[in-house]
Amino acid sequence: MILDELEAIRKDAEESFEKAGSTENVEELRIKYLGKKGALTKILRSMGKLSPEERKNVGQRANEIRNGIEKFIDEKTTELKKHQAAMKFRAEALDVTAPGRIPKLGAEHPVTKTIDEMTRIFMNMGFSLTEGPEVETVFMNFDALNAGPNHPSRDMTDTFYITDKTLLRTQTSPVQARTLLTKKPPLKIISPGRVYRCDTPDATHSPVFHQVEGLAVGEGITMADLKGTLSEFARQMFGPDTKTKFRPHHFPFTEPSAEVDVSCFKCGGEGCRVCKGSGWIEILGCGMVHPNVLKVGGIDTEKYTGFAFGIGVERIAMLKYEIDDIRLFYENDERFLKQFR
Repeated sequence: MILDELEAIRKDAEESFEKAGSTENVEELRIKYLGKKGALTKILRSMGKLSPEERKNVGQRANEIRNGIEKFIDEKTTELKKHQAAMKFRAEALDVTAPGRIPKLGAEHPVTKTIDEMTRIFMNMGFSLTEGPEVETVFMNFDALNAGPNHPSRDMTDTFYITDKTLLRTQTSPVQARTLLTKKPPLKIISPGRVYRCDTPDATHSPVFHQVEGLAVGEGITMADLKGTLSEFARQMFGPDTKTKFRPHHFPFTEPSAEVDVSCFKCGGEGCRVCKGSGWIEILGCGMVHPNVLKVGGIDTEKYTGFAFGIGVERIAMLKYEIDDIRLFYENDERFLKQFR
């Protein structure tokens, strides 16, 4: 009777494993026949009621069936894993004859593009590239640049202070002082970088923007050298027919100081929307380096003179690419940026 039950289990197991369609099914069947509450296990636990002779025959046959079921498990598991691997291989196969997918190409940001172009122009004139920290000392940002304690730009409403002695630089001009402290004339440097001011964002203002600082110090440098340098920059940046106009101004770190206008590259100076009908566009501030600034670096002001200038990168980019809102530079809108591809 028990032998008949064992044979029925063997036959049922063989048919069940043959139909198993996944490794999960195989595991379920293993538990069904060989688990703690499995069909074969139940029979083995009931052998204590049998005579010694019956126990021997039943035990031998039960072990043969157990071995057979374990073989079914191994063979079916191997078969299913091979099948799954083949299916995965087919699903992930690449059709090398299919046309390739063209990747999307990004575009250089207009601010970066403008900085690179300005840097190239000045480096071709013999200027070298220098950088300075964005977190600056009050001394380097103001005192070393001849901006005294009562200068309006030092107000809390104009400047991002970190401590009483450190701040986010309001201009790239501190690089002038740092250069004069570490290098001896003659020297010609430019320094592009990010600057910070307490401005409310609107179409023409941002609390974060970029400047390119320029400094040249040597023997016999005059205002004529400054005008020639900036006039050549304007021609290379805006076109060979561009004219420049220098207007008197005041900056604490230069004397004399000037603001520079260029003839409108859109209308040629006749007057249009870009230049607001004046024919001229303001682009930068400049001047001869103040003797007090040179003295910070221990420069002999009787022997050496120099000029400096600061150019707002976003302003140049807005003019060159006819962009009417500075906020577009920082919104990361792909529809705007892809135009510069």
